[in-house]
Amino acid sequence: MAVGGLHSLPIFVRLEGRPVMLIGDGEAAKAKRRLLERAGAVVVGEDAEAALAIVALEEPDATVARLKARGVLVNAVDRSDLCDFTLPAIIDRSPVIVAVGTGGVSAGLAAALRQRLETMLPADLGDLAEAARTLREAFPDSSERRRAIDDLLHSYSRESGNPGSQGNNPATLGSRLRGSTERIVLNSPNPDDLTLRQARALASADRVVHAPGVPAAILDRARADAARIVSDAPPLEPGSGLTVYLEMAR
Repeated sequence: MAVGGLHSLPIFVRLEGRPVMLIGDGEAAKAKRRLLERAGAVVVGEDAEAALAIVALEEPDATVARLKARGVLVNAVDRSDLCDFTLPAIIDRSPVIVAVGTGGVSAGLAAALRQRLETMLPADLGDLAEAARTLREAFPDSSERRRAIDDLLHSYSRESGNPGSQGNNPATLGSRLRGSTERIVLNSPNPDDLTLRQARALASADRVVHAPGVPAAILDRARADAARIVSDAPPLEPGSGLTVYLEMAR
């Protein structure tokens, strides 16, 4: 594997109504069957045609070899060396799904991380996603929609109630899309010293106007597609969306 490369590419596959082979009949196979049925897959045997297979056998080598010869992608339970794909630990906040994988190295570690994340992600996170979905119709322009979603995310908290409530509905969010400038005076060249508010502003900015002495490491904390403009003073006309002006403390 190349330095810095991914050992696996995380993807989400829609299995509703699609066949998936499941080979084996022990407890591990039963657990995989429950997972596949929960995803809406049609569980079939080795003789059927399918693009994916899960093998839960004590000695899976021969079965895995046959399936791979047919071009089937295989997951072999407890045999990461034979796996074309692995099944992560899952946090379900439908329609939000968070998956934690270790490439088959340690299912126990993946489960432990999932348990920790479960305590951090609110139960109504799916409601937030549904509220964001409504913004697609309310804001046909993609740049306005992105700013509205940013505003929705920043105003959301576990204590704020339903994220689709009056405080976060599309009409209210639309009133916040007027052009504005936020001025940030930096006390340190180290990006790790940014306050939460400063980091949030950089992450949301449509453009970053900055004095010549602002380090590149700070500018890198802004969105990749945000314009960078060097200027000795904040802009008189910020334009639509959010403009952040950065300068070092004197």
